[in-house]
Amino acid sequence: MAERVFSPSELLALSGGYWPACALHAGVMLDVFTPLGQGTREGMTTSELAATLDCDPRALGMLLDALAAMGLLVKSGQTFDLGCSARELLVRTSPKYIGYIIRHHHRLMASWSRLPEAVRTGEPIRSGAERSDEDREDFLLGMYNLALAIAPGLAKAIDLSGCERLLDLGGGPGTYAIHFCLANPGLRATVFDLAGTKPFAKATITRLGVQDRVDFLAGDYLKDPVPGGFDVAWLSQILHAEGPEGCATILGKAAGALKPGGLLFVHEFMLNDAMDGPEFPALFSLNMLLGTGAGRSYSEGQLRDMIARAGGRGIERLHFKGPNDSGVLRAVVG
Repeated sequence: MAERVFSPSELLALSGGYWPACALHAGVMLDVFTPLGQGTREGMTTSELAATLDCDPRALGMLLDALAAMGLLVKSGQTFDLGCSARELLVRTSPKYIGYIIRHHHRLMASWSRLPEAVRTGEPIRSGAERSDEDREDFLLGMYNLALAIAPGLAKAIDLSGCERLLDLGGGPGTYAIHFCLANPGLRATVFDLAGTKPFAKATITRLGVQDRVDFLAGDYLKDPVPGGFDVAWLSQILHAEGPEGCATILGKAAGALKPGGLLFVHEFMLNDAMDGPEFPALFSLNMLLGTGAGRSYSEGQLRDMIARAGGRGIERLHFKGPNDSGVLRAVVG
């Protein structure tokens, strides 16, 4: 990527960029927004919110002022109310609530503070085995938050005409499988993921009314056999958790699950072939360093090579750019 020239003030702003993020995290973790979005009266005082949330009034007042300064809350006299973005995105009862992924980001903060250690040793800082049930719920529903912003439009844009069975490998809550079925009335789908994700997937599948067309199969795609007979295999944001050997295993199983001439789709954050951009995939690679033994972001060229070695041909990148520079590669297998 091209060099950027920073002024001292710009570098200091970058250095302190975690301050507003931490204020947002605190607001979501304490759930200050939901009480303000409920009821008929407009706004609450600091004392009223402190009593509702069981917080220290002085400290909560400082957080509320900071959130107002950031534009998430609106302060009138001694009363706080929601800004329009907070009302839409940060109230738990809103259908567009994205608090789960923000809660997940908050749980990553401690490991990011130890990035120098990870770079020095090459070893991950956090372990998935240490996740509590609450952590796991935030992660899975956070993935649902992110996928829901993409899946409905992407499912309509991808041509699956003539396809009858789709495999959503590592599909978590099943967001993509669900929306591919909603966009293609003749399609049925199977979500293949760890048994711990099943309750979340089943709840999502039922809530969106496709329980007769989307099922869940528990398994570990690195260790367990994956059934065959599918017309389409969809792999969204799972390769970055693995090194090249793990990616080869996953892609090999996905290809093996397809009928001859089946379609393989890989959705990932993609680096350029110089590996120095875009910014988010490059930073996300560090997140994988902190949390996995071998995972990282891959370039489009690396992903193309992996897919080709798994038997993919006619590989093309779709005209799609998701949030944070995600992209989709399509290939025919067999």
